[in-house]
Amino acid sequence: MRTQVAIVGAGPAGLLLSHLLHTRGIDSVVLESRDRTYVERRQRAGLLEQGTVDVLRASGVADRLDREGLVHHGLELRFGGTGHRIPLTDLTGRTVTVYAQTEIVKDLIAVRLAAGGDVRFEAEVLAVDSGTPSVTYRQNGETRTLECDVIAGCDGFHGVCRPAVPGLRAFERGYPYGWLGVLADVPPSTEELIYCHHERGFALHSLRSPSVSRLYLQVPHDDDIARWPDERIWDELRTRFAVDGDWELRDGPILEKSITPMRSFVAEPMRHDRMFLAGDAAHIVPPTGAKGLNLAVSDVTVLARALTEWYKSGSYALIDNYSDICLKRVWRAEHFSYWMTTLLHTDPSQDAFGHRLQRSHLDYVAGSQAAATMLAENYVGLPL
Repeated sequence: MRTQVAIVGAGPAGLLLSHLLHTRGIDSVVLESRDRTYVERRQRAGLLEQGTVDVLRASGVADRLDREGLVHHGLELRFGGTGHRIPLTDLTGRTVTVYAQTEIVKDLIAVRLAAGGDVRFEAEVLAVDSGTPSVTYRQNGETRTLECDVIAGCDGFHGVCRPAVPGLRAFERGYPYGWLGVLADVPPSTEELIYCHHERGFALHSLRSPSVSRLYLQVPHDDDIARWPDERIWDELRTRFAVDGDWELRDGPILEKSITPMRSFVAEPMRHDRMFLAGDAAHIVPPTGAKGLNLAVSDVTVLARALTEWYKSGSYALIDNYSDICLKRVWRAEHFSYWMTTLLHTDPSQDAFGHRLQRSHLDYVAGSQAAATMLAENYVGLPL
């Protein structure tokens, strides 16, 4: 078996790369260890930068996104019992869109299969060889080898591709807290996202649709979800979101809940021989800045352009610069995500002096147009 590009992983990075290559006349095979149902139900991020929306529209997979996505022109920083709106569009001329990653994956799978794309579910990748190059995988009890020109490692942080790259340099930072995330069957209590700093910990009010809310609480990174019955979650959310005035948090049935630890991670370089890493296989950001999915889209957009140039003209210029181009954006997003995380979360080891500095910083961001613009232009996303 042979293809031009073997793509490991059917998340948004792998599926979008396959679709972008298809529109340029380049064949690919996508190998995914999970079944289709699992992949289409996997709950992940849901906030899209302007550039991500532009890429999806240009590639013809944004019909449902344009119908159902919720366009936002601002966000709220809430601290000290007061809300402060950051007018994203007024400051940058750009917007963000709430549209769940789950739905993007469904849209991409549908468009790839409709075009006759080769997406192989329940195909467990056993080994990758960037020199040959080839991918060995098991499907339906049979071990097979897929030969190719290029391997794209889009198989996430725990995948097989990154460990197969020799001489990688890893940079990592852990955080002493995690996010307890809930999906609730209740209309959102806000039209724009609320990022809340509270002495008891960070909270975020997001949304998935006009009838479904997505909310988060800062908890210890090793906390047990069994300690958080629904009533306690709603009580804690009400406490942290409390604000002067008549705003009220709506509650309702919780459909899903889980605790996710937070980390920052970057692996360099993102290329070895004929294998290229993209998305979570190469980097992880804490979710505060909403950059994970958007970085994956940026990576595969660059990779698709590089491979197109190579196949059409034989030029290695973009291929050779793939890692450097991506890492420049990755490190900017890593810093912004770290900045948002440390600005808004309560560090259990921080002393009173540190808390005062944090509050002063929040006041500055809320009161300075220059500081608010810095937040806004990073949040909506820098140009691809």
